[in-house]
Amino acid sequence: MAKKNVFKRKIYSKMLQWKQERNGRTALLLKGARRVGKSTIVEEFARKEYKSYLLIDFSETSEEVKSLFSDLMDLDYIFLRLQTIYHVVLETRQSVVIFDEVQKCPQARQAIKKLVKDGRYDYIETGSLISIRKNTEHILIPSEETRLEMFPMDYEEFRWALEDTATVPLLRQFYDKQLPLGQAFRKSMRDFRLYMLVGGMPQAVSEYLETNNLSKVDAVKREIIELYLDDFLKIDPSGRASRLFKAIPSELNKNSSRYHVGSVLNDSERKNLDEVLESMRESMVVNVSYHANDPNVGLALNSNTNQYKMFVGDTGLFVTLAFWDKDVTENLIYEKLLSDKLSANLGYVYENVVAQILTATGNKLYYHTWPTEDEKHNYEVDFLLSRGSKIWPLEVKSSGYKTHASLDAFCKKFSKRVHNRYLVYTKDYHKDGNTTLLPVMMTMFL
Repeated sequence: MAKKNVFKRKIYSKMLQWKQERNGRTALLLKGARRVGKSTIVEEFARKEYKSYLLIDFSETSEEVKSLFSDLMDLDYIFLRLQTIYHVVLETRQSVVIFDEVQKCPQARQAIKKLVKDGRYDYIETGSLISIRKNTEHILIPSEETRLEMFPMDYEEFRWALEDTATVPLLRQFYDKQLPLGQAFRKSMRDFRLYMLVGGMPQAVSEYLETNNLSKVDAVKREIIELYLDDFLKIDPSGRASRLFKAIPSELNKNSSRYHVGSVLNDSERKNLDEVLESMRESMVVNVSYHANDPNVGLALNSNTNQYKMFVGDTGLFVTLAFWDKDVTENLIYEKLLSDKLSANLGYVYENVVAQILTATGNKLYYHTWPTEDEKHNYEVDFLLSRGSKIWPLEVKSSGYKTHASLDAFCKKFSKRVHNRYLVYTKDYHKDGNTTLLPVMMTMFL
């Protein structure tokens, strides 16, 4: 079992900003997929920023504790009982109460309104698979919440875990100055591929640091995927969500313009699928990219929710899912992936990591396809970013480039709407006319 590391996470500064600016006027709700490190960072924050804290894990606490939140008439009694049960002394405006896995106790979430108004303590909630319909349909959602989303560790956080604080700031300088990395590129790309293989789940990163063995890391990732599959069975006992999730690598590998549900589910299973897909999206285990029918600044206004692509929220998990047919992904496969020598076309892995990076940096995902002039094929721009009054199209390639036909055709078709255009790929920084050829690890700076 890997030791529990407390990694430096960027969300800590946002939590600190909440504490200083809101000063108890709202609770903090930290949303994210299971095992992205929510509980760890919240407890670390409570330990460092407060005189004392009380943590209630609703996934394992007693019915007695849960029942305390069904009647809020006497808050003095509730706080007295909680302090007695958890052996913690709470101090006015110097303590925080943590509701971990708050979706397991809807009454506690509803109680936030009154608890915040009372003002004695700060409150932090964490939740996974928070479905408004399934877990909160019978309660009043508190408006006194500041909500933050937490994602798997990004590349910079991964480098921090490896005690490297120099790489990403240096990459940023090369990006800002529009310079190629030159001799440093090969090592930079190999380092980034390591991140793609290990991923950003803290348990997997801990295992890598402890063992330096990618097969053991893979075993940890399999445990997390099994946990997600179990969660999907809870929100969808029919098993459709689990099957849709497991099929993500094969669907992306088809290089199709959409996720073809029909290749995973039969006709009867595809009925009433909207709620299942929404629950998957809310779980934050997957990232969904929607087709933009008319690419313009308001991408959401012209998106097609029936035409989409689905990505795994963590690319490390994606790689494991792609080789799910093997008991444990052998170190040989990982070594070939790391040295970029695996024969399989792994372009979809790079598409997945770009989707992950864009999501973590606050972007909603959209793409655009349209038929070629002879209508025998489709052009496709993999991602569209809305920046000011313009859009930035991105095409992702897993190797070097010879052409970027889709990008060129898109920029010709929508010339008045486009500002910057990018080919995101696995080679060094370069300019090709108006197109910026961007190393994949620099996507975070867009």
